[in-house]
Amino acid sequence: MSVRSKVIEAIQQIAREQHVALPALSDDLSLHETGFDSLAFAILVARLEDETGIDPFTISEDAAFPATVGDFVRAYENVPA
Repeated sequence: MSVRSKVIEAIQQIAREQHVALPALSDDLSLHETGFDSLAFAILVARLEDETGIDPFTISEDAAFPATVGDFVRAYENVPA
């Protein structure tokens, strides 16, 4: 399964668990528009770290939180090996 697929699947699963009406996901969808609150994002990052072994937001000193779904996916895709 690709990194993109893992991230999208995790977003969809957490939306179901948190009872969030998730809009259609696209790369240009603002993370604010996903309906996720800070708890849902924390769960998402923690779950992806458990699954992938990485947290792209803590491995870099200059990491900024992404603005769109595409930015979020790329943060995981672009982690150096």
